[in-house]
Amino acid sequence: MDTLSYKTTFENKATVEKNWIVVDASSKVLGRLASEVAKIIRGKHKPGYTPHTDCGDNVIVINADKIKLTGKKWTDKVYVSHTGYPGGQKRTTPLQIKNKKSSTILVERAVRGMLPKNRIGRALFGNLYVYEGTEHPHEAQQPKEIKL
Repeated sequence: MDTLSYKTTFENKATVEKNWIVVDASSKVLGRLASEVAKIIRGKHKPGYTPHTDCGDNVIVINADKIKLTGKKWTDKVYVSHTGYPGGQKRTTPLQIKNKKSSTILVERAVRGMLPKNRIGRALFGNLYVYEGTEHPHEAQQPKEIKL
């Protein structure tokens, strides 16, 4: 029996094949969308998934301003941040973030929370591109649109 035929091969930076994918976020629930996007960015949908390598795809999320949150999460969910100074704890709701800044922050924050909390996770987050409208500047990469 040939024992080399059963050898497990790992993807590395030179052998990985990275694609570009477009995801339409209109009328999608934020958490469900974020978990699917995180899985694609991580590369878990590929048969050659390797945990210690960036083997996922680049993901473009369009229509981030049309996401949904179930229940009363627009007003009841609270994002807590701290400035680092005494008494510097800030509390904001998704509605305040959407009105004050943009909806892209909500999607980015949800996806970032579902990636690993280490240097691979920080590198993988660079493969996410979120836009509010339907237009994006990545047409040259010929992205494929998928339905979630």
